[in-house]
Amino acid sequence: MKKMLTALAMLAATPAMAADKMTVLLDWFINPDHGPIIVAQEKGYFADQGLEVEIVPPADPSAPPRLVAAGQADLAVSYQPQLHLQIHEGLPLKRVGTLVATPLNCLLVLENGPIKSPADLKDKKIGFSVAGVEEAVLGAVLGKYDVSLSDVEMINVNFSLSPSLMSGQVDAVIGAYRNFELNQMDIEGEPGTCFYIEEEGVPSYDELIYVANPETMDADKVARFLRATELATQYIVNNPEDSWKIFSSTSTELQDELNARAWVDTLPRFALRPAGFDHGRYARFEAFLKDSGMIDSINPVDAIAVDVTAK
Repeated sequence: MKKMLTALAMLAATPAMAADKMTVLLDWFINPDHGPIIVAQEKGYFADQGLEVEIVPPADPSAPPRLVAAGQADLAVSYQPQLHLQIHEGLPLKRVGTLVATPLNCLLVLENGPIKSPADLKDKKIGFSVAGVEEAVLGAVLGKYDVSLSDVEMINVNFSLSPSLMSGQVDAVIGAYRNFELNQMDIEGEPGTCFYIEEEGVPSYDELIYVANPETMDADKVARFLRATELATQYIVNNPEDSWKIFSSTSTELQDELNARAWVDTLPRFALRPAGFDHGRYARFEAFLKDSGMIDSINPVDAIAVDVTAK
């Protein structure tokens, strides 16, 4: 008995193993799109996986993937369409997990306005925030209605998508998020209508993904991170109201009607299996970009995505 008590005392005096540190760069300021990451932090799921995760909103939304490529962070929240282009640019990046598993992007118009179909956009003005993929997406949607990009005027409205639409500066915007801009417009008394791009000729894709530098990443740490976010997603799906309370309690800026509505609309779009991916989805989108003239060649899927949980 004395030996047992001595052993227990020694065990209690032994310091716990230090958690592995990870830095995760977000794509934007914290919002409901990041629910599984924040809930995993608040519920202790990262700690249970032996991780100490630093979550960093970016000063420049375009910077996180490049910082990860440069080895200055472990993971970045990014976008599948942009990843394809960044790899063709030569950045050492791969998709290692999924956060939001459906497109959020939509072609947005005023509900009570004259645009009832994408066909009505001929000779009209369309606002956008980020050049590149948005043009390929818009071209595919308009092409279904025999309208070309040369038939519309593209206007860079920076990130003022819904304000530019509500003010009449443009007739439609591409790049609006159906879980945010639609709710924002409704709250402001100017309801909008979304044309869902995956229903209008654009291959479906993962809106938000986790990217890492395959040359420097610790696959075991990434796998544990994804396991924690999977547990968080399960908790969110099973406990939507309680998870909202946990999420919104982290900042007073989240405690408003827009974020509450966006939480409800985003919840069913979280990836239930963050580590799993659809091989064909990445192959189809790569081919879509090639057909749209955005890239000159097609990369194999294993150059774009990796399953860090595969043994």
